[in-house]
Amino acid sequence: MEFLLGNPYSTPVGQCVERATDGGLQNEDWTLNMEICDIINETDEGPKDAMRALKKRLGGNKNYREVMLALTVLETCVKNCGHRFHVQVANRDFIDGILVKIISPKINPPTIVQDKVLSLIQAWADAFRSSPDLTGVVHIYEELKRKGIEFPMADLDALSPIHTPQRGTPEVDPAMIKYLAPIPHMPSPITATPEQIARLRSELDIVRGNIKVMSEMLTEMAPGQEEASDLELLQELNRTCRAMQQRVVELISRVSNEEVTEDLLHVNDDLNNIFLRYERYERYRSGRASHNGMLNEATEDNLIDLGPGSPAVVTPRITSSPPAHSTAGASASASPAHVGSDSVTGTLSSLSGRNRDDFDMFAQTRSSSLAEQRKK
Repeated sequence: MEFLLGNPYSTPVGQCVERATDGGLQNEDWTLNMEICDIINETDEGPKDAMRALKKRLGGNKNYREVMLALTVLETCVKNCGHRFHVQVANRDFIDGILVKIISPKINPPTIVQDKVLSLIQAWADAFRSSPDLTGVVHIYEELKRKGIEFPMADLDALSPIHTPQRGTPEVDPAMIKYLAPIPHMPSPITATPEQIARLRSELDIVRGNIKVMSEMLTEMAPGQEEASDLELLQELNRTCRAMQQRVVELISRVSNEEVTEDLLHVNDDLNNIFLRYERYERYRSGRASHNGMLNEATEDNLIDLGPGSPAVVTPRITSSPPAHSTAGASASASPAHVGSDSVTGTLSSLSGRNRDDFDMFAQTRSSSLAEQRKK
């Protein structure tokens, strides 16, 4: 088959995968990893070509440095690419034919490789469970559990730096600084009661809901061609999520419950991931807007030069009423809390000045407001 299709590393994305998973790399090349995501998202053959290259790197490879780099690239692409790539990853042929074989007892790879593979399968099974065409990984996950395979707890310190920086590591990639929320100094830890933990987890579900809607919109909207109402909603989601992240990060450094801290770290990972996608979207949109502006200016000049008496007059159309929300895409299914004094954003920004239990600062945000709007 490879003879017919050619070398998997010969395509543009294949070349990037080959370089990003080279065993000679001292560290992950995150610029290259994100370039792979961009190619997958922007080209028709990107998802298939990327998977061919990743399969080649993962299949039967005894260089476990290369395997770990390839698994990191794979994880990054799943988190930053859309449905076309997810279909390639979540099918039974890839999960069972490639990933499960990596951890076969006959091969007996290092524990770190086994844990990485199992954690990816577990995470994808949970994420894709509700998507009918992505349940191949769900079936494999359930089969492995029935066979007695024990899945590891998430190794929070080994998560990709594009999501959460390693704790206690002073050096941070300068290109990623703007995606990392500052951790304020807090003098004392918080010991949470079961009721407080339940409220906090309910709030974290609200954050995850915003992230999901934002992800769906970024996948479906075309930069420079979006409806004004969709763009407004996307920008409001971004503002709301950034405000909520500040409190999430603050609680990470203070909550003494390990399970709660793990939940907070996972949510912070997802927030940083969606902020990366939003920043790339805004860059593409700004570039498209500049290009369209130049074309419009040239068109207007041509119309003006038609000569005296020409009826062609270029007049911008101005609407006085705000645009209605588009029913296309994810914007029809959800909306963040309104930005203002009664919103999640406003509530979080004013929490530090209120005299209340420290842990309840986050748990008492306006979750019901968002939940009700998401049902509309």
